[in-house]
Amino acid sequence: MKGIISLQNQVIARAQRNGQRSGEATRLKWIDLDEERRVIILNTPEKGSNPRIWKVSTRLLSMFGNLKKTNEYIFGNPDTRSIRASFCDTRKSISQKLQNPRLLRISFHTFRHWKATSLYHQTKNILLVKEFLGHASLENTLLYIQVEQAIFGLSNDDKYDVTATNDKAARASENHDSDA
Repeated sequence: MKGIISLQNQVIARAQRNGQRSGEATRLKWIDLDEERRVIILNTPEKGSNPRIWKVSTRLLSMFGNLKKTNEYIFGNPDTRSIRASFCDTRKSISQKLQNPRLLRISFHTFRHWKATSLYHQTKNILLVKEFLGHASLENTLLYIQVEQAIFGLSNDDKYDVTATNDKAARASENHDSDA
């Protein structure tokens, strides 16, 4: 049991860095894990999102390898309650250790929002954020522009370049222009 809890904590950390939803993390299947390329391929995203791929650390891959394959799901049960309970226990422990009750207001999904907002702040490329989150519609992603402006403010020096990330010619031209 200790191994699965430790692995759940690793998956929670990875999901937080990758903007993954809790349901997507708990419904990971063994066929989603490509050990040779060290990636997880999310073939069944939530909310009609697009499939996504994430790199997996050697350590996490090793932890996956130590689990018994009792059924098609890595965690044995696609129910989000176990991973959420692990997240809540960790959050409560950190909140108590730091004596900061505001940390209890952070949800698993908060990390998805923070990652997307930070990515938009760094790149100002809303299409990149859309692809990163797997959103089917740009409308869902536009929220992060407002959040980013509320957190970081808006200055007259901000430059907003939006390019299609799947257009190789546009990216090549953009890279060429930045070299000049």
